[in-house]
Amino acid sequence: MIEFELKRTGMLIVVSAPSGGGKSTIIRALLDADSSLDYSISATTRPRRGEEEDGREYRFLSLDQFKQLVQEDAFYEYAEVHGNYYGTLREEVDAKLEEGKDVILDLDVQGSMRLRKSVRDCTTIFILPPSMATLEKRLRGRGEDSEEAIQRRLENARNEVRMAAQYDYILVNRDLTDTIENMKTIIEAQRFRASRVMVRDGFGTVLASQS
Repeated sequence: MIEFELKRTGMLIVVSAPSGGGKSTIIRALLDADSSLDYSISATTRPRRGEEEDGREYRFLSLDQFKQLVQEDAFYEYAEVHGNYYGTLREEVDAKLEEGKDVILDLDVQGSMRLRKSVRDCTTIFILPPSMATLEKRLRGRGEDSEEAIQRRLENARNEVRMAAQYDYILVNRDLTDTIENMKTIIEAQRFRASRVMVRDGFGTVLASQS
């Protein structure tokens, strides 16, 4: 009897949403539920907030350190957001992918579009709030930002929403539980796309390979 075995490499999953759209909560739930998923911590030049720690929420870098890494081509993508720089470290992501992990990246629209130019085989998901009014309510409810900052975030959100059609999938986060389940379904389906798996028979013969 010939038995078949599927082998696959890790994939990149890009998740974007306007500030206050709920993506951080969704990503944490996915990571807690699936040990095959890992999270890539972005590098940033923004100051730490509250009890944030280097290597947990972000890799906190000085502007000079960040610019040096740009010169060394150390980022898959990087962008300036709200006056600070954010970037995805290439070495860190590649190490997780080689372990067979599926890596989630929390990127804004600008970073996502940059990544798509350099990495063709990634899955992009945009999470919409139920409405702009709901988003504004969430931002004000956090009590963290000034009125000027809230208005800037809302304007950025309007611009980001216009780019949602550039993503592979769009979800509306009306119900958190439903959104998380829909995300799980998308990830599971993407894992078994023919372009991402290799099929071997009992003799080790490759019957299909990644394109």
